[in-house]
Amino acid sequence: MTGKLVVGITGASGAMYAVRFLQYAAQHFEQLLVIASQHALSVARTELGLDVQPESLCAQSLLGRDYPNIVFLNPRDYFTPPASGSFRHDGMVIIPCSMGTAGRIAHGVSDDLLTRAADVCLKERRKLILVVRETPLNLIHLRTLTALTEAGAVVLPAAPAFYHRPRTVEELVDTVVARVLQQLGVEQQIVSQWQVEE
Repeated sequence: MTGKLVVGITGASGAMYAVRFLQYAAQHFEQLLVIASQHALSVARTELGLDVQPESLCAQSLLGRDYPNIVFLNPRDYFTPPASGSFRHDGMVIIPCSMGTAGRIAHGVSDDLLTRAADVCLKERRKLILVVRETPLNLIHLRTLTALTEAGAVVLPAAPAFYHRPRTVEELVDTVVARVLQQLGVEQQIVSQWQVEE
């Protein structure tokens, strides 16, 4: 187990990415501070059939079981640790990340706790990983992703790999989750490395 990680979940399609990531990350971090937008919960209801409501959001409702080390934060509450650079943590992952959220972060628009926490990561030179999920990309999107990369963020598109012949949607999603964990320095065992003998 390592330290603390901030996790943002936006309203981009791909709620399963967030669910699978949290399930795996909970095994490696002492604490996960999760900021889920209202649109993220709407997408989770639509795509996964989950009964998740802002007022009762918890690990049980989103992940199907309790995780004591996962804490859900109010996206409108700036009086929480990730809103300040004085709070020490190991970085932030936004999974999935909408292009609207990416655009606000790229231009310093901190209009909620999620974008403020991302802004803090950039200014404090902490790891910020954006699992963007959009296609096709227009010129504004491309310039946004370039600006984020120049500012120090890692842009990790939700582009699954097929070389290990996934048999389920979960296995396909896990190829992206594994790459995120690797970016965080976690020795993951979800997907084997390409052409590496075990």
